[in-house]
This record gives sequence, C-alpha cells and structure tokens, in this order.
Amino acid sequence: MAIVNVSDQSFNAEVEGEGTVLVDFWAPWCGPCKMLAPILEELSTEVGDAVKIAKVNVDENPESASRFGVMSIPTLIFFKDGQPVDKVVGLNSKEALKGIIEKHQ
Repeated sequence: MAIVNVSDQSFNAEVEGEGTVLVDFWAPWCGPCKMLAPILEELSTEVGDAVKIAKVNVDENPESASRFGVMSIPTLIFFKDGQPVDKVVGLNSKEALKGIIEKHQ
C-alpha cells in the first residue's frame, strides 16, 4: 500500500477509520525524519494492506501535531480503529516498528 500524505483537513477521513494506521509526524528539515522515510517505504511494502502508513508534515499541518501532543519529530503514532494506541518518538529500526505493528494487529 502506498504511503499517504495527510493534512489537517484530511486527517479524520484518512486515519480515524477501521484498521491500523501508522502516522509519521515529520518535517522536511528534520534529519532523522529523512532517515526514517526509506524505512517506512520498506515497511509499507512488507506489511502491505495490513497497515496504512500516513505522513503529516508538522510545518504545514500544526493542528494535527498539536492535537496529539507531538513535541519532537519524528513522532510515530499508531492508531487502531481510529484511536491512538501507541507512540514512538525518534528514529527506530524497521524491526522495532514491525514489532509494534504486530502487537496492534
């Protein structure tokens, strides 16, 4: 499944439905965010339709970041059926992220 770019306006429609969604709160100037991007690309290929991966640019969409208490980036928030169930701050390995996804399947 392709990674979806989400805005403050589309957040509810894209994230708060059924299933598991991993939301990456990032910014273009953030070094660790750039390092995380290829990891998320690989993850999206490996997990397929099991998990939707969404990206929120915090500079362009401050409402969503504020709503979920994002203080530093990258912050990954895992949603299950529209509710936040887990949060990871900073750069993580693909294996660590896969483990969290499997926990919430």
